[in-house]
Amino acid sequence: MRNASLALGLAALALACASQRTAQTAGHPPGVAQSAGVADARLAESRELLPEQQIQQVLNRLAFGARPGDVERLRQLGVDRWIALQLSPEKIDDRSMDEIVARYATLNASSAELVESFRAVQEARRRQAASMRADGDTITRREALRAAAQDDPALLDRARRAQRILPDVQSAKLARAVASERQLQEVMVDFWSNHFSVFAGKGQTRLFLASYDRDVIRPRAMGKFRDLLGAVAKSPAMLFYLDNWQSAADSLHPTLARTRRGFAGPLARRARGLNENYARELMELHTLGVDGGYTQKDVMEVARALTGWTLNQREGSFVFRPEMHDAAEKVVLGHRLSAGRGEEDGEAVLDIVSRHPSTARYITTKLVRRFVSDSAPPALVDRCAARFRSTEGDIRETVRCVVTSPEFFSRSAYRAKVKTPFEVVASALRALNAAPDPTPRTAQVVGRLGQPIFGRQTPDGWPDRADAWMNTGAILNRINFGLMLAGGRVPGVSLSTWPNAAQLRDATRATQVDGVIASLLGGEVSSDTRSILMSGENPLIGNGAATDSSAASMLVPPPDDDMMLDRPLRRPAPDLGRPVALRGLAQVVGLALGSPEFQRR
Repeated sequence: MRNASLALGLAALALACASQRTAQTAGHPPGVAQSAGVADARLAESRELLPEQQIQQVLNRLAFGARPGDVERLRQLGVDRWIALQLSPEKIDDRSMDEIVARYATLNASSAELVESFRAVQEARRRQAASMRADGDTITRREALRAAAQDDPALLDRARRAQRILPDVQSAKLARAVASERQLQEVMVDFWSNHFSVFAGKGQTRLFLASYDRDVIRPRAMGKFRDLLGAVAKSPAMLFYLDNWQSAADSLHPTLARTRRGFAGPLARRARGLNENYARELMELHTLGVDGGYTQKDVMEVARALTGWTLNQREGSFVFRPEMHDAAEKVVLGHRLSAGRGEEDGEAVLDIVSRHPSTARYITTKLVRRFVSDSAPPALVDRCAARFRSTEGDIRETVRCVVTSPEFFSRSAYRAKVKTPFEVVASALRALNAAPDPTPRTAQVVGRLGQPIFGRQTPDGWPDRADAWMNTGAILNRINFGLMLAGGRVPGVSLSTWPNAAQLRDATRATQVDGVIASLLGGEVSSDTRSILMSGENPLIGNGAATDSSAASMLVPPPDDDMMLDRPLRRPAPDLGRPVALRGLAQVVGLALGSPEFQRR
């Protein structure tokens, strides 16, 4: 009965995202240091959290959790100075992370290089297949590629390099979350990559992912929203994923064209026709929101304005093609776009939607939901949406408004968010002082937990609410992951590299539990969690709960056979459905990483 009670209690805690805290002393915390080093009493008094809770809050919300020593460093620097520094990532030395990222073979390759390799491998495969079929052989695409590469070392190298494109992007994203000193920058890159979500499993999209992260999202994650929106709109990854590269004026509207003599006016075009996919998601998901005040007519007008925004398929880069562009007059959200214009139609649309009041509210609501709570307090949304508008969409200043607010430091916000699988893995690796894993294996654990990196098929991005991630099977997967991590079953992780292990390894069980709670769980846990850590019982496993098998099926998007010589992974990610039997300190650590307190942020 006690095991069943604990199991239900653990699930209820995670599902409800309710924090059970130890009794707090009355009164307000003392003033904290501002970026100029002067205590601001009014700011401090508006914060309900105690000083140590404030440290936990910023490390769990503005970073992917604490690494050993982070709490003490933040305590010395001060919460507000730390926030101010993280809001200016260019001031933070991150050369060690740059050295780690440089080891990935394809991450710094240009899209042109990757596209050229893709085309060369495809062509060689087709020639080989045609030759073998002419001789009466039946052959698969993969077999044809292997045969073509057998006597061509350069082709073999290109094919194997191409196989690394998606794993490198996935692994590097997790490595940065684990090891970068610019933690808030990484949180914002993750936020915008999800907001402007693309799916690696759609055709050639994966060829453009390295550039999408490196050249589009990352440099603008703290900049102006309009600049980011424009870079995304012209990115090969988004153009390909949402099909705008194929969108052309229909037969009812004139196009523009340039000939050797210059502007030529109306011109016949290929009959691909108008594609509304990107226009719709631009308004519904990227800017105004589903209730942002636009109509289906606006969607069509935006799609017309963006015709001709397409790809140079040989170079993997944006190009505007006048012969595809609808040159007739358009009206978007009440704004008239005169006839006879070209690429500037699309630029005007991006100006209109980025400045719309609904966009300020929609983007701010998502930021507040990410950093404060699933309910996104309306008063905070109002204040920070006003900041977004007054700063012309300055992301840094909008984030500053959110993360220095009383709501951010309120008791109701503390441990109020459930971590996504990506956050669970990154924070657990950071907590144990793990080294980044240069192989795809640890990144694929994120997929086994239900959130493959660049693996969301629909353009809405992964959800940022507790109910999307918490069910009994998912909780069991997370518990098993914690045990695997503590048992050294994940690359780069060993308790021997965790600074607290040496002093706790031979201590009494009670001392081990206290030490683990203090270092990994912020010093505050429920009585049920403490009881589990003391007993060593995993209640969900003990009651035969099933793992979430749907998560395992999401491991990676299926690869394109045109580029595959071998199976994607020769050493697969660990199986989360198999519990790991541990004893002593490793067991306490493993159970702590699977506890409701660690699963929340």
